[in-house]
Amino acid sequence: MGESVLTQVMLPAVLALIMFGIGLTLTKQDFTRLRQHPFVVIAGLVGQLLVLPMLAIAIIAVFELSPVYAIGLIILAACPGGTTSNMISHLARANLALSVTLTAFSTLICVITSPLIIRWALQYYGSDYESSFSLASTTIGLIFITLLPVLLGIAIRAKFEHWAKRTEAFFRRLSLSFLIIMIVAILIQERDNLAANYDSLFAATFALNGVAILAGLALAKMTSAPADKVLTLGIEVGIQNASMAMLIAVSFINAPDLAISAGVYGITMYLGTGLLVLWSRLKFPYLRAKASVGR
Repeated sequence: MGESVLTQVMLPAVLALIMFGIGLTLTKQDFTRLRQHPFVVIAGLVGQLLVLPMLAIAIIAVFELSPVYAIGLIILAACPGGTTSNMISHLARANLALSVTLTAFSTLICVITSPLIIRWALQYYGSDYESSFSLASTTIGLIFITLLPVLLGIAIRAKFEHWAKRTEAFFRRLSLSFLIIMIVAILIQERDNLAANYDSLFAATFALNGVAILAGLALAKMTSAPADKVLTLGIEVGIQNASMAMLIAVSFINAPDLAISAGVYGITMYLGTGLLVLWSRLKFPYLRAKASVGR
């Protein structure tokens, strides 16, 4: 009973609160930016929603991951980044406004795309968990856990902007704390399973993060975007919402072992993006923090 309350009520509730916090950071300008800068925004969304799952499939084949880790990696690839990518964009002196815009659009779109991608993975890799996965219930669950809280946050931001700005730091800390707790809990619970495969899984997740960052940078270069936006797409494609991926595995599919890949990626993604941040500070010393640009 306690585990059911934790996985079916408490964890979704915390994630919904985090998504509400994302909504509090969004404004009308974040959605109109697609019209103002269509190519770079579309390139970022293509990278997050299409290129990343394809890269995950390639990494799975190269490292010959087992079905459990393969499905876990696809679930992760189906969950675009949230506040973590916004925070790293700020640290990297990237374009924070663009980062938030991509978070806004990807959060809305993944309500539809994530369940479809996950169902495909369960079918393609021959998982025993396919029978416990419901496309309809997962979509509805994501609507209630992600979409509605974000929309509520946007509405409250429009009415109480000052209060919303004051709470941004709290929700960033909550998001990071929740991710750390989820990673630690999953890795401890699945430690025996992980111990036998950690080396290959670590290498696979680190490789995925690396090629995802490079793909984001390449997509931005194709749009002739300036340096700060190039950095932003590298971060946005490389950083995923590992908390959401683990929640989907644990609460929606009732398969904690499918959350292992997301848990390991939640560690390795900071290594790859940390190197990107360091490179950006050395390569582009003229960039300044973009925390308030365009907001």
